[in-house]
Amino acid sequence: MRYSRLGKSEYQVSSLGFGAMNLPGVSFEQAKEALNFALDHGINYIDTAAGYRNSEEIIGDSISHRRKEYFLATKTNKRDYASAKEEIERSLTRMKTDHVDLLQIHYVNYVNEYKQLMDDGGAYQAALEAQREGKVRFIGITGHRPELLAKWISKGQFDQVLFHLNLAQPFALNELIPQATELDMMKIAMKPLSGGFIQPVERAIRYPFSQDVHVTISGMVSVKEVQENLAAQEQDVGADERRELEELALELGGHDCRRCNYCSCPIEIPIPDVMISSKVRDKFGLLPKGNGFFDKHRDKIISCADHEPCKEKPLCEQKCPYHLPMQSVIKKAAGYYA
Repeated sequence: MRYSRLGKSEYQVSSLGFGAMNLPGVSFEQAKEALNFALDHGINYIDTAAGYRNSEEIIGDSISHRRKEYFLATKTNKRDYASAKEEIERSLTRMKTDHVDLLQIHYVNYVNEYKQLMDDGGAYQAALEAQREGKVRFIGITGHRPELLAKWISKGQFDQVLFHLNLAQPFALNELIPQATELDMMKIAMKPLSGGFIQPVERAIRYPFSQDVHVTISGMVSVKEVQENLAAQEQDVGADERRELEELALELGGHDCRRCNYCSCPIEIPIPDVMISSKVRDKFGLLPKGNGFFDKHRDKIISCADHEPCKEKPLCEQKCPYHLPMQSVIKKAAGYYA
C-alpha cells in the first residue's frame, strides 16, 4: 500500500481509507474486528459522518484506545452555526476523542447552500471556531458537483475536498482534481464501487488508486472486505494498466450522471443509481448489492413509462443541470425485467 503526505499537512496517510458508513448494518463485534484489522494492516485514515446512524459510536467503542494510530475524519451536514457547533461537540463525545483531524462540511451541491454555510452565522464559522479551540485540525468540503466544488475550493478556505471517483464517475478528473492539486489540498476519493454497483472489484479499486488522489475511501464492513481492498492496492498501477482503466472509465462514465440528486422523481425512482449503473450492468453485470437494488425498485422503474405527468416532458429531465436523457435510460432499465 502506498503512503503519501496529505496535502499541506505533516500526515503520511495510507492510499486506502476505511469508510465507516455501512458499519451500522452489521454486528458490533464484526465492525470492531474489521476496524482493528484495518489498523493492524496499515490503514490509517478513518472516515465517518454524524449522519451515518451510529457509525461514530462504533468507532469510539472500537478503536478510540488506538486514537494516535489513525487520521480521523467526520462530517456535518448542518448549514447554520448553532446546529453545526452542536453536532461537532456530539461527534467528539460519540467517538471518545478530544479532536478530529478533519471536519468536512458535508454534501454541498447547491449554490444557495454554499452561500448559507459560508455566511456569518453559517456552519463554516462553527468549523473555524472548533479549529481555533483545537477540536478540529483541518476543514474540508464534500459534494457531488465536481465543477462547483472546483469553484468553491479556489478561494483557499478549505484544506480538503471529498468527491466521487470511480470507473463509472470519472468526472472529478476534469477540473476538480487539477484545482485541488494546484492548491496542495487533501484529495480524497469516495465510492470506488459507486455504492455497490461496479465490478470487477479489484479493477474498480485500482482505478482511483491510479489517479492523483491521496486516499480512496472504501466502505468496508468485514475483515474479508478489508483483505480484498488491501490486495487490490498491493501493486502499483503501470502505464498500460492505467491506460486501460482510463479507457474503461470513459466508456462506463458515458451516462454522464454526477449523482447530484437534483432530479427528484415523483414516483421515487432513485434516478442516479439507475443512470450510473446502466453502462456497468450492460458490460459486466452487477454486484449482489446492485442486483438487490433493481429487485427492490422493480415496480417503480417499470411504472416510469406510464406516469402521466412525465409523458410529454419528463419532470426529472427539466431539473437536471446536465440535461441528461434520464427517462430513456430508465425505460431501457425496465427492459431488464422482461
